[in-house]
Amino acid sequence: MTGLSNGHVGKRKAGDITFDEVDGFSAAQLFGQGVCYTYDDVIFHPGHIDFPATDVDLTTKLTRNISIRTPIVSSPMDTVTESDMAIAMASVGGAGFLHYNMTQDEQVAHLKAVKAHRLGYVTRPEVRGPDATLAECDALATSRGFTSVVVTDTGIIGGKLLGLVSSRDGDLVMDRSTKLKDVMTKAADLVTGKASDAIEKLEDALLASKKGKLPVVNDKGELVGLMTRASVKTKKLLPPPGAPSLDKKGRLLCGAAIGTRPADKDRAKALVAEGLDMVILDSSQGDSVYQIEMIKWLKDNLPELDVIGGNVVTQVQAKRLLEAGADGLRVGMGSGSICTTQEVCAVGRGQATAVYKCANLASQFGVPIIADGGIQNSGHITKALTLGASVAMCGSMFAGTTEAPGEYFYDNGVRVKKYRGMGSLDAMAKGSDTRYLSESGHLKVAQGVSGTVKDKGPVMKMVPYLTHGVKQGFQDMGAKSMEHATELRNEGSMRMETRTGAAQKEGGVHDMHSYKKVAW
Repeated sequence: MTGLSNGHVGKRKAGDITFDEVDGFSAAQLFGQGVCYTYDDVIFHPGHIDFPATDVDLTTKLTRNISIRTPIVSSPMDTVTESDMAIAMASVGGAGFLHYNMTQDEQVAHLKAVKAHRLGYVTRPEVRGPDATLAECDALATSRGFTSVVVTDTGIIGGKLLGLVSSRDGDLVMDRSTKLKDVMTKAADLVTGKASDAIEKLEDALLASKKGKLPVVNDKGELVGLMTRASVKTKKLLPPPGAPSLDKKGRLLCGAAIGTRPADKDRAKALVAEGLDMVILDSSQGDSVYQIEMIKWLKDNLPELDVIGGNVVTQVQAKRLLEAGADGLRVGMGSGSICTTQEVCAVGRGQATAVYKCANLASQFGVPIIADGGIQNSGHITKALTLGASVAMCGSMFAGTTEAPGEYFYDNGVRVKKYRGMGSLDAMAKGSDTRYLSESGHLKVAQGVSGTVKDKGPVMKMVPYLTHGVKQGFQDMGAKSMEHATELRNEGSMRMETRTGAAQKEGGVHDMHSYKKVAW
């Protein structure tokens, strides 16, 4: 970088050895040059290690009043976060934000499902009636990945447990119109658990049975949930995630997105009535009179609700929302993998620069920021957090997971799910155009694309590995916690540099004829 001084204080001599006492640049020096950087542009220097990675504490502030143990949350996109994703994210110590590209009643129903969830087993397994067929099970296996179906007399959870159909019960039955009641393992032959039992007792019962599933019933024999061997293995064998994110009543933490239209005030009231913990005002450009007025209204009328404003990328934008009373800020504009705002509208900012600049201002208000967009791996999360973000928000990372909305399908032999930007035309057609300050009846200009992503498996498996990757990054930098990383950055002892294109290539996999890249 021509003309960029690293604050060099001269060479230091120890005996006959001369070395640079100060190497690289501080964050203030690097981001004060009028050039915006992405995460890949920046690389951190290693620090001194005197602690194991497992000792790194990633506890952080999600909003002014809410803390979580895992600094990762899922984005309020209609192909990323509904109740299944929100449950999974809160269960591993993060949080999910329900999208609002649906009716108010639908969004409230998803919130109710999150708040009603009991940690330890699936409270909404796939359930069918006794007259359902094996063909329906085949469809579930293809679209949702479920290979077992619980059978109740009503065909829904809460009905009397009749039996269980696993892949082994019907895999050799040629007639796929065969009814489940004719192939299921009957309730009398199943090992079941009681809803009143502790989770640990249910886990022990499942493991002792050497079965893959343990239906959980109440005293009336009615289905309450389903514990799976896979979920127990995830809990016991994978790197431990953060403690579950819970509200004051011991229920899972949950956020939701709303807009800034008058109808969104009623939506906010309905969500708060069901226990909503925090709300995001969902806008690609948050520095508007509409958002400022909505923040003030929410703080005046629903003071118990933490409000996250955004999106912003400059300190001028951030200052207006912070002065209006925002309890958190969402930072990022045009950096998402499916976003085309920067090329269509010519506005935005490199995400690393946006995070650093906005965090510097927000910290003076005691307000955390959420780095939203541009996250592709655990290294990007580490960079976002060390540059000042309290939390990383992921969209594309979690699209295609088991918990993401939508059904799996095959595209040229690859199992995929749909993923789209909220600024894509098909998302706008469903209602997300309010996020882009569009008016009904006017021409709509796409600020995002729609496509597919590969099947990534369950979030419950992915997040623990992402978190451990971040902890290893903090260890390499010599940071023991989020607070420690902030201290190192502010005092200038956390050093960094920009990377040339060749340096970025060198930092990735290269000179291989073929290889298999497996992240977890």
